[in-house]
Amino acid sequence: MKLNSAYLLATSFLVLATNAFAQTPKYEVSVSHLRNERYCEVLYGNRDWLSLKIKVFSTEGLNECPENLWKGVTEKTITDRHSASFVKLNGPRYWTIDGIMASGADTINHKRENFGGVEMNLRAVIDINLWQLFRSGHYKATPVSRETKWIYQAGKEVYELVSPEGQTYVMQSYSQIVNPTLTMKDLPTLGAQLKLPKGWTYQTRFLKEDLNLEANGTAYVLQDNLENSYQRK
Repeated sequence: MKLNSAYLLATSFLVLATNAFAQTPKYEVSVSHLRNERYCEVLYGNRDWLSLKIKVFSTEGLNECPENLWKGVTEKTITDRHSASFVKLNGPRYWTIDGIMASGADTINHKRENFGGVEMNLRAVIDINLWQLFRSGHYKATPVSRETKWIYQAGKEVYELVSPEGQTYVMQSYSQIVNPTLTMKDLPTLGAQLKLPKGWTYQTRFLKEDLNLEANGTAYVLQDNLENSYQRK
């Protein structure tokens, strides 16, 4: 079963089941020096009537997803091994944030699997409603339940999409899934590669002060047509 790529934000590294009515997250995990760090994810699971229960594994904190090993990881191998009805290889990706603060039991566990020699840690187990899945698409914001703070440091560049309504989405990671040659140096002029819907704009700016994007229960995320990922300010 194929999952719309724009919905992958709902299953990225720190998608955390949380209480939507929580007031102030108590962050349990803090990671820094992430900018341009490479990582990969494997998502697999099974359909249960009108939902998908998916396990999300990530190399973050373990390794940088060696290319020679990642090339050998296949959806078929994972499907056969786990009798999975859904498998997605999500990577390689590179962070455009400088740090992460997060809470939730899924971020601090030792449940690991080896995928073709690439070791990964379980980061989330989530249920995706098929109705939400069918409504997803590029440049369409999806609500994600999580408690995280994305940290962008002063003096660094940020890369943003602005919707026709004036909502700003800040890139959290860029992807080499669609364009394998995409690198950080391409991001300032990435707009030339994007198929922006009418009224959307892409911009780059330098931060004069730190920017912290905090999701206290719900984040609104989207992907562009190259599967780069963004979160709404």
